[in-house]
Amino acid sequence: MLEVQSITKHYRTKRGVVRAVEGVSFAVRPKTTLALVGESGCGKTTIAKMILQLERPTSGAIRFEGQDVAAMGATALKAYRRQVMAVFQDPYASLNPRLRVGTIIAEPILAHENPGRAAVEKRVAEVLDVVGMPAASARLYPHEFSGGQRQRIAIARALALRPRMMVLDEPVSALDVSIRAQVLNLLADIQAEFGLTYLIIAHDLALVEHFSDDVAVIYLGRVAEAGPTGEVFATPRHPYTQALLAAVPQPDPDHVLSETAAMGEIASALDPPSGCRFHPRCPLVIDRCRSEVPELRGAPHAASCHLVEV
Repeated sequence: MLEVQSITKHYRTKRGVVRAVEGVSFAVRPKTTLALVGESGCGKTTIAKMILQLERPTSGAIRFEGQDVAAMGATALKAYRRQVMAVFQDPYASLNPRLRVGTIIAEPILAHENPGRAAVEKRVAEVLDVVGMPAASARLYPHEFSGGQRQRIAIARALALRPRMMVLDEPVSALDVSIRAQVLNLLADIQAEFGLTYLIIAHDLALVEHFSDDVAVIYLGRVAEAGPTGEVFATPRHPYTQALLAAVPQPDPDHVLSETAAMGEIASALDPPSGCRFHPRCPLVIDRCRSEVPELRGAPHAASCHLVEV
């Protein structure tokens, strides 16, 4: 459904060029969930913003059902934005506190359609019911709800136009642990009922393993490893993926950290390392890693590492 081809995003600042995303490619299959994972600042949200057309790629292409999004005219782009909706990370910031919930959910409907007041109110009540909220919620303001309820309202807003794909940017990270599972189960039920395609951004590996069909591991703006979630988690091929999984806390007091754990801090996107961007932290580094950028090799389970045998 969605194909990202070698997209790059650079930001010019007074200190230099921030290379936020460098040549990232992946594809999202219809009615499945692809997860983008990686440390904070690795470029996950920037990728999502480019897909949502909130940012323009410096280079590369984003194709939706084979059509280049950058080449779309006004009418086609409006249709694209209707089919690809977003749920943002912070439900306290993504909902306008001055508007009632019914108005918030009705906004995208009125921007794309003109169905009449009765039809809008019916649609608002329908999507509130889908996310487990009473119709009376439409008359209230966001501050009258808990964080979990606000995120349900944000999901309802995204569903109002009956999209085909949703971009979920850390949809449960701002919520209490006790209600994260409820929201994730809601998203899974909605996907099954409406046949939606999800692109989810996350750093919680347990969530990714449970919720996604495919995963792309991002490190400093590049794809380190990608493939079916079960395969990537069972047999990680890139040292960075191995380090991420080794760092997951284990409920075992005798558990010993793997020797593949990464050392040091992530480099700056203002001055990224030459060759493989992970090489300054990699316990398996060789001379080739310092000078030559590794290609993403292997399918469907691919890794960008010189040590990986295809």
